Amino acid sequence: MASANSWTLEITSPVAAPRLFRAAVMDWHTLAPKLASDVVASAHPVDGEGGVGSVRQFNFTSAMPLGFMKERLEFLDADKCECKSTLIEGGGIGVAIETATSHIKVEPAAGGGSLVKVDSTYKLLPGVEVKDEIAKAKESVTAIFKAAEAYLLANPDAYN
Repeated sequence: MASANSWTLEITSPVAAPRLFRAAVMDWHTLAPKLASDVVASAHPVDGEGGVGSVRQFNFTSAMPLGFMKERLEFLDADKCECKSTLIEGGGIGVAIETATSHIKVEPAAGGGSLVKVDSTYKLLPGVEVKDEIAKAKESVTAIFKAAEAYLLANPDAYN
């Protein structure tokens, strides 16, 4: 059995932590098809109302190597802008990845902005090697937060 691996990422933003967390994390299934339509064809809740245990699915365009992914929310503290989710289907599960979880925390930063901290832990299936997937994952996460940031800067009344 393969051992667990992880990567971390920090992203700075001029957008306040609560707004960025709500847009880029909690409501990303609504915004993604609008803001990242080149990558996300559609997205929707599968089960639950957005709290712990809720599942949502993202369906990708042909720009992505995988057709879809489903994630389950394992932990949520909306007041602290923090959550943890587990990839449960698609997204390489059963093909290259045995398990994958992401812990996201959006903290207030100086000047009213925020600092996004992402810690992703995964276990590869036996015989699978990581090539440039970590760099691609970091690029994808950064793109999500920067797309939400751009939207929020252009729409100052959104997610207040």
